[in-house]
Amino acid sequence: MNRFPCLALLALLSVPLVTGNAAADWPDLLRAWTNWRRPPKPDVVYVPTPDDVVDRMLQLADVSKGDVVYDLGCGDGRIVVTAAKKFGCRGTGYDIDPQRVAESQENVKKHDLGDLVDIHQKDIFRVDLSGASVITLYLLPRLNTRLIPQLEKLKPGSRIVSHQYDMPGVEPEKIVHYTSREDSVVHHLYLWTIPLKKTAAGDEAKPHGSK
Repeated sequence: MNRFPCLALLALLSVPLVTGNAAADWPDLLRAWTNWRRPPKPDVVYVPTPDDVVDRMLQLADVSKGDVVYDLGCGDGRIVVTAAKKFGCRGTGYDIDPQRVAESQENVKKHDLGDLVDIHQKDIFRVDLSGASVITLYLLPRLNTRLIPQLEKLKPGSRIVSHQYDMPGVEPEKIVHYTSREDSVVHHLYLWTIPLKKTAAGDEAKPHGSK
């Protein structure tokens, strides 16, 4: 056990002595300690996007050198790496899974793109997205919807592209059905532009495929 966890545990052990209510405090403290040590779990299972679908997503978003691309749930980093290689734009990938983050960082290193691409292990629902001009997603509909408050802080004209899943409550500007040459599967791509166009309350999206 390293020094920081030891100090944190000692701090927890001292709290009941201060409060004088050990019976009430111990369960909460032990639960907090357990949750602190438990690594966060991803909200979705990682499924790589075929490379030709990545190209089509970037084309749909009309990515150019002046853009800043954020990929939320970046997996192995292929979207931001491809954007940087093809267009020379900056990119940032976010993922909560340390294995995916390591794979992304290795991918960035492999293509010598450290000056253009950053990878961070972060909860995507706590990330400030205002610095991006393009957001790419491969999440479930309910997770796309959960991102709406963050997405609404993007600058006008910013683009959002989702692979396979809609965003319930928001009308897409464009939907593309693309058959990948790699897996012969039809992939559904959704484009939105800021400001988002909200649909009537209660409208339900119909996601295609499975995650």
